[in-house]
Amino acid sequence: MSVLITGITGRIGANLAATLVDRGHAVRGLVWPRDPRIDKLNGLDVELVHGSLTNPRDVLAAVNGAEAVYHLGAAFQGGGPFSETDYFDINVRGTFNMLEAARAQDRPPRLVYAGTDAIYEKYVAGGLTEPIREDRTPRRCRGWYALSKSLGEELCTGYWHSYELSTVVLRFCMVFGAGEILDFPQFRLSGLKGRSEFTETRQSRERLVVLRDEKGRPYKKHVADVRDIVQGCRLAMDAKDVSGRTIQLAGPAPFSWDEAVPHLSERLGIPYVETRLTGNPTFYEFDLSRARKLLGFKPEYDIRRMIDDALAFRRGGDIGVLPTD
Repeated sequence: MSVLITGITGRIGANLAATLVDRGHAVRGLVWPRDPRIDKLNGLDVELVHGSLTNPRDVLAAVNGAEAVYHLGAAFQGGGPFSETDYFDINVRGTFNMLEAARAQDRPPRLVYAGTDAIYEKYVAGGLTEPIREDRTPRRCRGWYALSKSLGEELCTGYWHSYELSTVVLRFCMVFGAGEILDFPQFRLSGLKGRSEFTETRQSRERLVVLRDEKGRPYKKHVADVRDIVQGCRLAMDAKDVSGRTIQLAGPAPFSWDEAVPHLSERLGIPYVETRLTGNPTFYEFDLSRARKLLGFKPEYDIRRMIDDALAFRRGGDIGVLPTD
């Protein structure tokens, strides 16, 4: 199958490309002409088409002949800096250009759109009491990144209802690439600089930290290893009865700080402390029942395996994941 991936140089796009090539698909990537990360694709049998999501001609040239499209490219919070106009032009108008190019094909491809959990209000007083569900948890966008991605979702769903263009929205949680979980700032005291709970003396020593809320509950978060997200993307290509649907992806289960940090401490040989924080805690998880039912999604990488594999990768081991940079 001929597959187009926008955002092919990102942590998800590059690993998805490698997986699809291994499975015998012909992969094409739309890349910004000055993208410095294309070196990570060296040795991978992919075709690179240079162009911009904001240029309809570039997009049409990239989409032509594709049997499936993964629209992962976007202006995102960790990049930039991006203006409100950039977010609109790249994430909203760029998605419109992708949909129009797909609709213009004699045999329109399925388009899989990368959504984001940034559209949810996850950090609330007391934490979330119910798992986040695509069909129940309201979208409450804050900032132009979340708003632009939410508008992209609406466009995709609208093109299914208006033109029967097969679109699938996959909402991604926070995704970690090779080795990245070891540097997650909220596992380290140094990542909490500026909070009144900590003095410079305590922060001067390397320590991990188990975060708890005002009631003493350990923080809880639901993230994913890039390999699980790639699995979900791959399954969405051929799944039946998913057109027009929105599907949340995440790892096999949420983790709590009192589970992850002691394990990380043991593996790194760095001691940890425990502390309570004031304000809205990190305390949420996702209901993945729709992904399991519609896609046959079976995430494998829990927090312990992510940590162990990240250490193996840092030590030169091959865990089947491309470097992030």
